[in-house]
Amino acid sequence: MRTKLSDHVRDRLGTFGLMAPSIAQCAVGAALAWTVAIQLLGHARPFFAPIAVLICVGVGLGQRLRRAAELVVGVSLGVGVGDLLVSWIGSGAWQIALVVALAMATAVLLDSGALFVAQAGSSAVLVAALLPASGGGGLDRMADALTGGVIGIAAVALLPASPLSIAAKHLSGVLDALSTVLEQAAEAIDRRDVEVAAEALEEARSTQGAVEEFERALETSKEIIMISPLHWHRRTRLARYETAAVPVDLALRNARVLSRRTLAALGEANPPPTALAEALREVSEAALLLQLELAAGREPALARQALLAVAARERPERLGFSAHVITAQLRSIVVDLLQATGLDYDAAAATLTPLDAPSDENAPG
Repeated sequence: MRTKLSDHVRDRLGTFGLMAPSIAQCAVGAALAWTVAIQLLGHARPFFAPIAVLICVGVGLGQRLRRAAELVVGVSLGVGVGDLLVSWIGSGAWQIALVVALAMATAVLLDSGALFVAQAGSSAVLVAALLPASGGGGLDRMADALTGGVIGIAAVALLPASPLSIAAKHLSGVLDALSTVLEQAAEAIDRRDVEVAAEALEEARSTQGAVEEFERALETSKEIIMISPLHWHRRTRLARYETAAVPVDLALRNARVLSRRTLAALGEANPPPTALAEALREVSEAALLLQLELAAGREPALARQALLAVAARERPERLGFSAHVITAQLRSIVVDLLQATGLDYDAAAATLTPLDAPSDENAPG
């Protein structure tokens, strides 16, 4: 219990350290946007300016540049539709309903982005509910949104989080999950333990969230490097994470099939040989090596060597149906991870021992 609690606290502290730059960006950017809108634009209560910073920067992962564009254009659309209609029909409950419906319908026809549509609708409400029919507040809000968006992007550029730390943390989650699935499958084969095989399958089925988080983290990292001169020199290191993204996703998909067949194989008359468990463990260790080498900024040469050693080995004879499937999926995972180290598909596939090659029953598959 104490170990789980300490692991949770350590994980939370690690997440805080990763998000601290985004929190600083939001805090500094919001204050600066408020000040600029008041001092330079002369707006009395420019609440849209700091809100724009928070929406643009946020503390999560995603496409910040797209969010900023959707925010500014969505506000402009909502304010424009709202001002136009309110000047004709005035304010009230049914006027709000009509203004919101038209603003959001127009936004959907232009772009189905959720933030874009929501900003168009909420801005139309503000105009219809708060601004007089002849007022110029709508244009002021558009200016506030533009100011906040620009300052938000500037905050990301001048107070950047580490793009490599973001990418490394989330790829670590993906590769840890892959390594765990393979290790549990190997243990299940060694012990002929159906419960452990079921745990491996459950772990494999829960990995898609980690993959999606890594994809969002990679987009965020690419944006930071694109707009922040402080990180331009790290493009080469980030490119290694981009190279690994799709192959690692494919490796996890193959691991799900592998874990499912492992569970099935333990119920067959001819269960998988222990040599196959050894190969699973070696690929599991290679996944962790890949994680460590990318985080250290090195070419993943050690991970590649470990994978090549598994790929070159002959497979066991007299396998049951499910064990054949496990072997095929393991070969696919090896190819996926070799691609993650930088090899192209043809070169990675060529490293595998041909399926019709002479085999040694005692050699791992």
